Amino acid sequence: MTEASNRLQEFVNSIAASVAVVATDQSGHLIVQACNKNFLDMTGGPPLGPREYPLEFDALVPSYARREFRDKLHECFNSGIAQEFEQAYDLKDGGTHWWRLSLKPFRYTEGTNVVLEILITGLDITPKMELQHQLQISTSRFQSVVDAAYDAIITVDQEHNVTLFNRAAENLFGYDASEMIGQPLLRLIPEPYRARHDGYIHQFARSPVKSRQMNERNRLHGLHHDGSLVPVEIAISKINVDGIMEFTAIVRDIADQVRLMDLLQKQAVTDQLTGLPNRREFLEVMDNCLASMGNLSVLMLDIDHFKVVNDTYGHDAGDEVLSVLAKVGTAVTSKVGVFARWGGEEFMVALPNTNLDAARAIAEQLRLTIANQDFKHDWHTGKPIAFTVSIGVATRAAGETDTAAILKRVDDALYKAKEGGRNRVVG
Repeated sequence: MTEASNRLQEFVNSIAASVAVVATDQSGHLIVQACNKNFLDMTGGPPLGPREYPLEFDALVPSYARREFRDKLHECFNSGIAQEFEQAYDLKDGGTHWWRLSLKPFRYTEGTNVVLEILITGLDITPKMELQHQLQISTSRFQSVVDAAYDAIITVDQEHNVTLFNRAAENLFGYDASEMIGQPLLRLIPEPYRARHDGYIHQFARSPVKSRQMNERNRLHGLHHDGSLVPVEIAISKINVDGIMEFTAIVRDIADQVRLMDLLQKQAVTDQLTGLPNRREFLEVMDNCLASMGNLSVLMLDIDHFKVVNDTYGHDAGDEVLSVLAKVGTAVTSKVGVFARWGGEEFMVALPNTNLDAARAIAEQLRLTIANQDFKHDWHTGKPIAFTVSIGVATRAAGETDTAAILKRVDDALYKAKEGGRNRVVG
């Protein structure tokens, strides 16, 4: 080994990092001119004496790392441009260390740009890589939890652009996460609510409250990818990340709940047999009509001798008669009023903006349609069941707002129609 080589070896031994100097021999093979103990520890090579250099590069570098290392060295020799990359090396004790390796042209042919030697320096970045690995595990665990969540989870940045969109959000809104990341949250909000939404977010950002629960908000709707509205409940929270406000929303699909609530609400105001508004709904209609000062007339119908129908044909046939009356009554009055079942065989009609004479004419048309069987119906009994109705008519007095008083008058009128021989209109 020459004196120059000895000085080079002493130089690399004095460096705390992993260091080696690499050249090429006459055949173009990579050779290690000198390296320190840290380089040998890195590659797992045995301690070397000064007379053992130069040494073939492949003899020092393990086979699993050799190809990438060689490619980077050749690239550095050919281009004269420094290279940097990371590699992992297995230690004899079974552990693994990560190194960041820098390759820099070290010596050139005099007066040319031809690289003769490359200085390799390596820094042990194992602690950083282990920390990064733990972070990846933590991130992966977090992502798994987020994606497994039943509710949609959406995070937006300070500019209200989406930064997180989990699998439940994809299912709820019909967008792939890749379509929403970086996009404005307004894409998920129906047009009529967009202006108010920005104001709400700004107000929430200034508020000391960190989160709002779902039950603190009225029912909301999201906008599906196909343009349909999605009923949702939302819990929203905010966090400060390095001075930047971020917002996370937990969005729950309540479509099934809404359908059930709507069904229950409809059942609460609808007669189950006929599908007509029931007594409760009719009284609300009356209150709404009386809130205005216009004309209002009311009809009260009763099926004549309904007990005879039940006794003769059976209760199923009686129910069919009630359903037929509901269908005929709705057809006659639907354009001018509300036809409702009052209870039993009694029905009511509210006729807003209708005076007494017009109400009588409507009542008479309804009576004649039923008495003459002037309607189509496939009777389950095989032949039509003849029935008639008695109808009472009453109208609102000027300025009257008492529902009970009007109902009392129409009930009295119905009683007179029945007492007068039935199948008639009185009022």
